[in-house]
Amino acid sequence: MPALLPTNFKGRIIWLGVNANREDTLCNVPVSEMELTLAGCSGESRAGLTRVSCGRVQSQYPRGTQIRNTRQLAIVSAEELMIIAKNMGVPAIDPAWISASVVLEGIPDFTMIPPASRLQSTSGATLTVDMENRPCVLPAPVIDAYFPGKGKLFKPAAKNLRGVTAWVERAGILRVGDEIILHIPDQPVWPHLEQARQQCLKGTSKNPPKSGLTG
Repeated sequence: MPALLPTNFKGRIIWLGVNANREDTLCNVPVSEMELTLAGCSGESRAGLTRVSCGRVQSQYPRGTQIRNTRQLAIVSAEELMIIAKNMGVPAIDPAWISASVVLEGIPDFTMIPPASRLQSTSGATLTVDMENRPCVLPAPVIDAYFPGKGKLFKPAAKNLRGVTAWVERAGILRVGDEIILHIPDQPVWPHLEQARQQCLKGTSKNPPKSGLTG
């Protein structure tokens, strides 16, 4: 019995973006195709088999620890970007402003797809979903350059809509226009999940974690 099941949920890549140096700018540059290795997108600032840990995993490791890079790509939904823009009261959010790698259309409630899902492209290139990519405040100055005073609204407006992070399971090329098929784990939801979450929330409410880098 396969542990991963292909679904009838299909998306299409409508935008791809790369960032050569995030120290220079958060914004990504749009491209028509993206060459993926097992280390991520060739020449991209988030590429690498490992990365330095940030605030997102500070409950597991001291900041700066070398860990496996499961955040090689940031994937967002075109439909959810429209909702974020509406929540912020702006016409649109350019995916380049929030350092997105891939924009898909066609998969509903994209940010909530299960961790460990696979996104498999026409070429066979396959991405493994790590988890939800929670929004932070770093895109605010970029957004303010286009919509003054609106940048601070991004973080609350993008809650549960910011997409997911992923790593490359099978190398290949992603192209704008490629179809993407969602594969999900054949595993029921852990029955104690909500209890564990509530315990974690009680434990962290006294010392809320600091935000790390976006995307």
